[in-house]
Amino acid sequence: MKYFKLSKFFYLAVLGMLFTPACTDLEVEEVDSIVSESTGSGFIPGDPTQLLAAAYTDLSAYTDQTNVYSLYDHTSDEMIPPTRGVDWGDNGVWRTLHAHTWDPTHSYVLGAWNQLNQRAFKCNEILASNPSPEEAAEAKFLRAFHTWQIMDLFGVVPFREVTEGIDVDPKVFTRTEAFDRVVKDLEDALPNLAATGPSPTNSKATQAAANALLARLYLNRAVYAAGNPAGPYTFDAADMNKVIGYCDAVTAAGYSLEDNYFDNFSTDATSEIIFTTASGTPQNRWGMTLHYSQNPSGWNGFTTLAEFYDKFDANDQRIGNYPTPDGSEFSGIARGFLVDQQYNDDGSETIDSRSQLPLKFSRDVPLSGAAPEKGIRVIKYHPSNAGQYIFLRYADVVLMKAEAIMRGGTSSDSALGLVNDLRAKRSASALATLDDGTMLDERGRELYWEGIRRTDQIRFGTFTKTWSEKTVTEEFRVLFPIPQQALDSNPNLKQNDGY
Repeated sequence: MKYFKLSKFFYLAVLGMLFTPACTDLEVEEVDSIVSESTGSGFIPGDPTQLLAAAYTDLSAYTDQTNVYSLYDHTSDEMIPPTRGVDWGDNGVWRTLHAHTWDPTHSYVLGAWNQLNQRAFKCNEILASNPSPEEAAEAKFLRAFHTWQIMDLFGVVPFREVTEGIDVDPKVFTRTEAFDRVVKDLEDALPNLAATGPSPTNSKATQAAANALLARLYLNRAVYAAGNPAGPYTFDAADMNKVIGYCDAVTAAGYSLEDNYFDNFSTDATSEIIFTTASGTPQNRWGMTLHYSQNPSGWNGFTTLAEFYDKFDANDQRIGNYPTPDGSEFSGIARGFLVDQQYNDDGSETIDSRSQLPLKFSRDVPLSGAAPEKGIRVIKYHPSNAGQYIFLRYADVVLMKAEAIMRGGTSSDSALGLVNDLRAKRSASALATLDDGTMLDERGRELYWEGIRRTDQIRFGTFTKTWSEKTVTEEFRVLFPIPQQALDSNPNLKQNDGY
């Protein structure tokens, strides 16, 4: 395999991997799959078909519990990573995310920065390798997908032309400049992307995926354009109308809500799945939360908070389904929120193999010193029939449209009507009114543990509030720090305020 020289902020990925702590051996291994090479300022194009295939394979990194995923969910009010004795201590990488006390040396901040920038750069290489119009469109979508996350997490985006040598410091785009570039990539890509409808294996870029991502961008444009990243934010009606238009385009492509919520995360999915990855599996999502005495055994890690669990109606499909003690309905691991007594596949009580006591998950869970049974576990992808790992789902599109209407957009639909239609589908009672608080709660109930909660909390102004054992309210933490190693390698980068 031939290798190419990456810019200064890319070569640190290997260091990030070597020094990233973990409790399991299932973290995604970073493998260089680029087959082109550059020396100095020269660039030799590769095979665009092979490069594009490698870019899709690289999406497997998002299925891991570290790096990008950890920055989006472990910092939010829907997940807590308790230390259990010596388990999940990992030099404090998890606790500092939940407590909002990270700094520029945090290994997952560096890991996310490297992963996202590497993947965006690889898309540049595809586009410089004479791709077909369809391949170029897919590469632009993927570049937009990665660049959006860099912009969202860090506020700035470094960029290097493939023809520039490693002696050239990458230029740095501001958040608004990056926003415009991401939008342009998606708009340019749209005509040449496949007009594919819903499928449980939608693992290639499509028009619906581009439209859904554009809706997400414009819904958050007020955040990205704000003089103070922590707000206050002013939502423009014109932006909200764009959100509505993009959401309507997804609906017109044939997408609709599933009758059974948990079918979305299984091989039975039929109508909601917009964009997934076929590379890697969702196994880390159940491995990271299940107890080590459950089948298949878990790593006894992350849980949700009782305050988040209490946001659900008792009859809401999304809260989950539970095995009956005698196994008459079904047995084994439940779907949704796992609390109280757990059961084996044969209907018998699961026993904690260490304490030899019945395994009962409690509502309460401390951030440090948690007993093995503490905390409500969460299962969306079930080990018995998990589908592909999802990045974009139609229910999110419905809720984005409802929020855009609530924020001043124009539509023949009402925001409350759209939300209540979704709630009816989920067997939840109708809401009487809709405001910022109820809208954020509804997004949480629908999209929990799907890697979008941090972005939602920032937009709604709750990310700097307190919850559980998170007492830090520093506003600058709506952006992550630029990793210290990246600052050292590129003088065009400036550290975000507060760090």
